[in-house]
Amino acid sequence: MAEHPAVTMPSAWVQRWAPLVPVGGPVLDVACGGGRHALFFAALGHPVAAVDRDPAAIRALAAQSGITALCADIETGPWPYAGQQFAAVVVTNYLHRPLFPALMAALAPGGVLIYETFALGNEAYGRPANPDFLLQRGELLRAVGPARVVAYEDLYVEQPKPAMVQRICAVVTAGLIGENPF
Repeated sequence: MAEHPAVTMPSAWVQRWAPLVPVGGPVLDVACGGGRHALFFAALGHPVAAVDRDPAAIRALAAQSGITALCADIETGPWPYAGQQFAAVVVTNYLHRPLFPALMAALAPGGVLIYETFALGNEAYGRPANPDFLLQRGELLRAVGPARVVAYEDLYVEQPKPAMVQRICAVVTAGLIGENPF
């Protein structure tokens, strides 16, 4: 699923919840594409790990200060961040359900998950229309398990293009580390 080509600014959802990320804490940008969120967090002083399967996008990001870019297919290969923890995990316009446990395990105590992607109903507005790439109602709420949900939305948006989206910001509290919320 390709990111909308005109989108270069960080998502308003990501910008809104970025202040919850502990100052200077490492951030993981999953399926980073062109790196708009990796660049945003690096500019805020966070060390950023960015992963995508597009070698050209990764080459461009690898040249940026504060960003460690990795070209990997996280859908068919092993999770490259096993055992690592981050102050935040950011995912936008991407859905691969088998990664939910790995994403939550990658959050350090106090870590923030900021997730935003397309939801059921988006087929009325264009791509993606395949249900495999559309979140079901409440799916992100279930995916974060016992993490504290700070904000959640399942709604129609006009920008950057008309779409149905689901968004969540959740914080893993120290008592939840090591528990399997799935």
